Amino acid sequence: MDPYPAYPHHQDDALGTAQGGTVRHPRWWERKGVRATALATLLAVSGVVIAALVREQTGTQGFLVGLGLAVVPVPLLTAAFRWLDRVRPGPWRNMIFAFAWGACAAALIAIVANSFATRWIETATADPTGADTLGATVIAPIVEESAKAAAVLLVFLFRRRDFDSVVDGIVIAGITATGFAFTENILYLGNAFGTDQLAGTGPGLSSVTAATFFVRVVMSPFAHPLFTVLTGIGFGVAAVTARDRGRFRRLLVPLTGLLCAMGMHAFWNGSSSLGEYGFFAVYAAFMVPVFGLVTWLAVYLRQRELRIVREELPAYVAAGWVTLPEPFALGSLKARRLAREFAAHYGGRQAAESVAAYEAYATSLALLRRRGSRGRAGADFVVRERELLDALWERRAAARPALAYGSRSAAPVWRPPVYAGPQMTQGPAYNPYRY
Repeated sequence: MDPYPAYPHHQDDALGTAQGGTVRHPRWWERKGVRATALATLLAVSGVVIAALVREQTGTQGFLVGLGLAVVPVPLLTAAFRWLDRVRPGPWRNMIFAFAWGACAAALIAIVANSFATRWIETATADPTGADTLGATVIAPIVEESAKAAAVLLVFLFRRRDFDSVVDGIVIAGITATGFAFTENILYLGNAFGTDQLAGTGPGLSSVTAATFFVRVVMSPFAHPLFTVLTGIGFGVAAVTARDRGRFRRLLVPLTGLLCAMGMHAFWNGSSSLGEYGFFAVYAAFMVPVFGLVTWLAVYLRQRELRIVREELPAYVAAGWVTLPEPFALGSLKARRLAREFAAHYGGRQAAESVAAYEAYATSLALLRRRGSRGRAGADFVVRERELLDALWERRAAARPALAYGSRSAAPVWRPPVYAGPQMTQGPAYNPYRY
């Protein structure tokens, strides 16, 4: 059987072949292993330095207490973003990088830059109170959001094939901000514990530690992720719509998202200066509605991706790349789950992983085709489409029966029409047995 029924046999120029038939080998600093090692070293050094700085400010006991309390919201936030990314899960290496960048590199940049800027303003104005206020409402939002946005930018530039939707931008930005908030919470909770130790306040609801935990972990664990998600949305929109636009527009959309993140962050930090109840007023009237709106947008975009899968994959059915039930199964999260469970039951873990990869590649293929139909797929559309189709073909043995099973819960059920005889339409009060 011809494995490529829809395409003529030819060799793609996808292996680095340059003009004239010569192969260009990457320089040593361009190799993936060298880049990965350098990045891992940078993050590790940043982690050691930021841990030492935080421990210096909080003390060993405060650091440990802050660490134990700050980790509480991390699994919940991470699970929420991974749930949002279920349609086309991104690689775990991107998630790990984003979290590590937020917790280590971004936090280190923020704590050093914020301290330097605040001290410079205090020295220049001789007003410590004004310097702290200006640093919290102006300097901190600019520095922190820029540092977190750097992770989104790096994934956008160097992992572009994993970053081709608005949902991808939301997830990468949210995970980065989750890591940043984790480190920041260690600092705030550790300092609160130190304050309680100096005041002789024991553990309890009236302690500064409990109040800090309630405000930062219970009430607003989503604050930092919400700010940075605005930046992620900007990069996601650029990835989807700006492929055929000029460089200025490609830069304008992410920059607009970053500016919105900075503005929202500044407004949130400045709420404490709006009076006794300013914080709660901003929280209820601004933060919660924006959080609800962004959550709705994220869920809507995820459902839209499923709809695109159902609409675009049928084009590959006639060519034999996918079978008839697959667009219905791949367009339903329930059917996808049933397919993975079926594969795991009859084929083991390897078969389930193969089905999960098939689902991800099929989703990427549908999104690529949608962009291609709108002229936004880029110059490598044919090569990328062929790569995705090859990936599906390699996994068809495990995926097709599993998806056929899963499609039972998603495919429309055909029911024959019921013949009810000629319809008499002589008015609503008509009774055939009246005469």
